[in-house]
Amino acid sequence: MAEVDKFLRMAKQLGASDLHLCCGAPPTVRLHGVLKRFKYHDLTPEENERMIMEILTPKQKDEFKQKWELDLSYDAAGIARCRSNVCKQRRGMDATFRLIPDKIATLDELGFPPVIKKMLEYRQGLILVTGQAGCGKTTTLAAMVDHLNINRRDHIITLEDPIEIIQKPKGCHVIQREVGIHTKSFARALRAALREDPDIILVGEMRDLETISLAITAAETGHLVLGTLHTTNAARTIGRILDVFPPGQQGQIRAMVSESLRGIVSQQLLPTGDGKGRVVCMEILLVTPAISNLIREDRCFRIPSQMQTGVKLGMQLMDDHILALFNRGIISTETALERAVDRTKFTQIDEMRKEMINWDEFKELDDKRKIKACYKRNAVQWDRKIKAHTPINPVTIPVNFYIPHGKLPVDEILAELIRLFPDAKPVQ
Repeated sequence: MAEVDKFLRMAKQLGASDLHLCCGAPPTVRLHGVLKRFKYHDLTPEENERMIMEILTPKQKDEFKQKWELDLSYDAAGIARCRSNVCKQRRGMDATFRLIPDKIATLDELGFPPVIKKMLEYRQGLILVTGQAGCGKTTTLAAMVDHLNINRRDHIITLEDPIEIIQKPKGCHVIQREVGIHTKSFARALRAALREDPDIILVGEMRDLETISLAITAAETGHLVLGTLHTTNAARTIGRILDVFPPGQQGQIRAMVSESLRGIVSQQLLPTGDGKGRVVCMEILLVTPAISNLIREDRCFRIPSQMQTGVKLGMQLMDDHILALFNRGIISTETALERAVDRTKFTQIDEMRKEMINWDEFKELDDKRKIKACYKRNAVQWDRKIKAHTPINPVTIPVNFYIPHGKLPVDEILAELIRLFPDAKPVQ
């Protein structure tokens, strides 16, 4: 067993996503998005180089000596497969390992809404998963490909750098190709894939004009194409695609994207309020005729407002999902404010909560006039919360009185309030 493997085993046991081996510091893991150091001595340059060189093949060693940096897949037998990077820095040689889950999580296990499966029913077109590095795009794409693999009888070709999650054939014939090992580049592999009778093509990263252009062409010519970009929302994703092309081509590309794009899932991982994990938060765009027209007419700035009208179809803005997680008590006020696009709504909610009466104070209001005044003061929030029906813990009850501890069923709260002032007519 390689010496690196003992640290990978510890990282996996902790549930960490990444392992860092850096000269001058102890081995460090990223746990729930936060870096934590092992209780271990600082790694020396000689020690680090010995551990890293031990896991490289002769070809990889030669490449590293020439380029001073290296991307690779590493399989720690019986522990985990990893996406790895090796580089030189001031103190010596460093390595980073992204641990890949043993099992492919399903879309249901990831808690994704049904609209994602609906999006995957298309036989042709372009579906994009976007977000910053480390936001779970690989996990989402793997779940999507697995869903297609189970439910279709198609030919799937994945182009990755590197191959991370192994997709075994289920209902589909699956070919996985790695840039740098099985092909020279994404663009070259994508061009070849179009001659390999594919039904579904996964492009691990749409990095450049040639790759993006070929992906759009593949989607237009009858293939379902899944791809990724490092953008944070749907409108910016479309803008990023268009901006890659020279001004003289953008009109043509807008028309092509408006016809071929089927949907965009933009995501980020947010720390949970209890600090024990992370939760995925996503923006979902489905390309309707109205949104297709906005893309064609170069009015992408109108897309967010159009998405708000498509909530019944399953669309959602990032801020709306952040608000839902916030209202359910899954994320903190600080996280909501940090990650939201429009922070004003969260600031207003936070201020409103500070002014609320707590349950103990409410129960002590034995004067019916005081209770009525309290109800009237909170009537708007009451109605809004009853409509949303989203009590949280710490619980914001539907009447929007704040309970610092414990849970109280919604029906009990409503019954008590209606008993206290029967003339009130809350929205059911």
